[in-house]
Amino acid sequence: MLVLIVFAVIAGAATALSPCVLPVLPALLSAGATGGRRRPLGIALGLAITFTVTIVGLATVVDGVGLGASLLRDLAIVVLFGFGVALLVPYLAQWLERPLARLSRYGPKSKGDGFWSGIGVGAALGFVYAPCAGPILAAVIAVSASQGASVNVVLVALAYAAGSAGVLLGLAFGGRALLERARKAGRGPLITRIAGVVMIATALAMATGLDVRFQSAIADHLPAVVVNPAGSLENSEAIKGGLADLRGAKLSRLESGPGATAKNSQLPNIGPAPQFIGNQEWFNTPGDRPLTLASLRGRVVLIDFWTYTCINCLRTLPALRALSDRYTKDGLTVIGVHTPEFAFEKDASNVETAIATNQIKYPVVQDNNYATWNAYANQFWPAKYLIDAKGNIRYVHFGEGKEAQTEAAVRKLLVEAGAKDLGPSGGVRGEQPGALRATPETYFGTQRAQGFIQAPQLGLHDYTTSAAGLPLNALALNGSWLVTKEGATAVKDATITLHFFARDVFLVMGSKASQPRKVSLTLDGRAVSPNQSGSDTQASTVTVAGQRLYRIIALASPAEATLKLTLPPGVSAYAFTFG
Repeated sequence: MLVLIVFAVIAGAATALSPCVLPVLPALLSAGATGGRRRPLGIALGLAITFTVTIVGLATVVDGVGLGASLLRDLAIVVLFGFGVALLVPYLAQWLERPLARLSRYGPKSKGDGFWSGIGVGAALGFVYAPCAGPILAAVIAVSASQGASVNVVLVALAYAAGSAGVLLGLAFGGRALLERARKAGRGPLITRIAGVVMIATALAMATGLDVRFQSAIADHLPAVVVNPAGSLENSEAIKGGLADLRGAKLSRLESGPGATAKNSQLPNIGPAPQFIGNQEWFNTPGDRPLTLASLRGRVVLIDFWTYTCINCLRTLPALRALSDRYTKDGLTVIGVHTPEFAFEKDASNVETAIATNQIKYPVVQDNNYATWNAYANQFWPAKYLIDAKGNIRYVHFGEGKEAQTEAAVRKLLVEAGAKDLGPSGGVRGEQPGALRATPETYFGTQRAQGFIQAPQLGLHDYTTSAAGLPLNALALNGSWLVTKEGATAVKDATITLHFFARDVFLVMGSKASQPRKVSLTLDGRAVSPNQSGSDTQASTVTVAGQRLYRIIALASPAEATLKLTLPPGVSAYAFTFG
């Protein structure tokens, strides 16, 4: 436990230096630059206190760490706006400070005013301070939301808040020191007015949701090491062990795999469901506003973790759509939690296109930072968590299949909730995989590449691999390729040769949507016939426009064959999957 507390301090300090806190930084610096020398201390202390209270005691009220449209967030906006106006109107500032000054007997004894007003501003910032939700913060929120606060949870949360507050305090004092020279030059009133404008602008940005969109944008488009400097630390084995202990018995049962699925008519109570936390855009909700489990209390909720390039996920969508269509009127809400596997899957427009393409009408939320994924201790795509009308997880299923069992569990919980006349079961099944012993999925990025005769290397390299006599399940790259951790982009004379056994072959590829490019195919050295072509293949050609999964080969039955692809410059390949 001590190790986890120490790491929580480090993680909190690291995230306070990350771009994810930029939305509150102008307000922090502006507030700290005015008033007495003790105001930055009050701001940091107020932020730490309310941030801790938010993530420990109010996780069921505040969606995440201040990103939800809640009363607390609205209150914070009002406080920040009022403080900004007070900086612009000196008389109003004096009027506000007068009653707060009476509290000085309980505060710092040394010279300097503004400590208690700093507490108020810091408290407001604490409700909207939203660092990148790594595993430590996600676990604290999940456990407090589902099991209530415990001594260990509070200690970890305080350690995280203390680490963040310490760094933010240093930034506030540093910014104040830089402005001292301007004050000595007689420009103090100008600085105060500028600070007031910044505070008002910050409040308006929060009121319109610009801070959330900005935080999401920088998290999506900057490298992971910049967005979350403590990411590798938080994913270490030592942290994973500490978090498993923190979650305790109830949530650890979510990690037990398919065995958690009900095996009889009595659905077990696995424990309270964690909240939706650290999310980005919502789709298919009224006004695209966030949903909360509290607002859905009384309904049965089926949560599906998926990502749009995962063929295993896509094959389950027909059954999910059918469940939503059949039982929504009876009290079922299906929610897709889109947790990306590749960086381009974080793009909201890509997710929106995938939702439309797959005819998904139920709500979907982006989980780009794996915050909700970690809250559920999830490890699989797809994964289904069925929550009863009281907010408890009652059924878990990982992977494909078991549509009948899932529907039976849904019907049982709907009846428990008071539904009547459900009618007969639907009997809807998802798209079925082809071969049980199909070629395993293969990635092109160095992070997970396997099966290559000549392994991909980071950077721009030429590959000259003999494609003759490839063993089963092996791949060969030829030509010039630019390889990253996630994928490989064709540069010149680029080909891929694959010896596979499967019925269906899928390849995740990408190209700028405004610049569609054509990839040519051969199967066993010949053109791909219409009865061998996947839905994205026409005349031995796949037109790549956008970043998604392409269905390139669809045989009548599983078979062994050699596939060759010739990629023009600019097309990226990410992963082969098979069925």
